[in-house]
Amino acid sequence: MIMMVDKTLKQMQDEVDGYITQFKTGYFSPLGQMARLTEEVGELAREVNHYYGEKPKKASEEAKEIAEELGDLLFVTISMANSLDIDLTHSFNQVMEKFNQRDKNRFERKEN
Repeated sequence: MIMMVDKTLKQMQDEVDGYITQFKTGYFSPLGQMARLTEEVGELAREVNHYYGEKPKKASEEAKEIAEELGDLLFVTISMANSLDIDLTHSFNQVMEKFNQRDKNRFERKEN
């Protein structure tokens, strides 16, 4: 049984690195990782469509959850970042700064 613990992005990147580097294959190439990322986005889209769209699951299809697909997508994203030596905490902070500057007046804010 896996104990659930809140983790930082750095801890998640380290954990994924420890997992991947135990295998001779190691990290896939950036193009291979992009293909995996695209595959996972497709699987997420399929689940969202089953739950919220017009295409219900076939009785023969395996039950999957959107949370599981998002987890797969996060793992592949972290793998790609690790293979390219990208610090996701730094990347996230840059993106939030961009959104907070560029989009600060883009959407109507809630009243306090």
